[in-house]
Amino acid sequence: MTEEKKNRFHIPSIHVTKELLKHMRMPMAIVLLILLADQALKIWVKTHMQIGESIPMLGDWFKIYFVENEGMAFGMAFGGEVGKIILTLFRIVASVGITWAIFYLVQNKARKLTIISISLILAGALGNIIDSCFYGLIFNDSYYQVAEFMPESGGYAPFFQGRVVDMFYFPIIDTILPNWLPLVGGKHFTFFDAIFNIADCAITIGVAILLIDQIAFEKSNKTTDDDNSSTQTQTSSAHEE
Repeated sequence: MTEEKKNRFHIPSIHVTKELLKHMRMPMAIVLLILLADQALKIWVKTHMQIGESIPMLGDWFKIYFVENEGMAFGMAFGGEVGKIILTLFRIVASVGITWAIFYLVQNKARKLTIISISLILAGALGNIIDSCFYGLIFNDSYYQVAEFMPESGGYAPFFQGRVVDMFYFPIIDTILPNWLPLVGGKHFTFFDAIFNIADCAITIGVAILLIDQIAFEKSNKTTDDDNSSTQTQTSSAHEE
């Protein structure tokens, strides 16, 4: 293998020092706080509600509505049992990669918003991984009953086959569309009809912050480059005079 190819596939190293671990406190705190909040709410819902049960919070605009899904964000399913195992394994590998990225960014003194955003994404991924890996083992079914924690009869699914608990429901618009509308007239319409959890929120907010931060950083760099170019032009003109 040539030196060029070696450099192309080189993975930057991380040197774990006391200084690095000290600066890791913030991302670790973000991940732990979100995990605690996510799991506490999921366990409360699982042990106090049946699937399909709802609790109004802000009238009909916001409800705690208990559903379970096969592991993707906002209630989406993926490929049956095999697909679920693949999705969970992918999440675990991605989480390891994201953890490494956080260490690398902290070591190289990356922008704080970048570290915060990636910590949020990691927390969300871990929150749903816990459901997928362990909830099938430690809870029984929530259909027509409130689930028990560590039931004597065992859980409802094997390892990697647990369902993710979702509960946030914001049907801000819930109406029947006017009959005069083509194709969809007279049909029921709900916005926003996805049901999600704290982990999903963390991932979505993390991605949004990362994109906004990257756009702002690129604009800032462009402005700096333009200013430098203008200064160099003015300097050259002054020398010519």
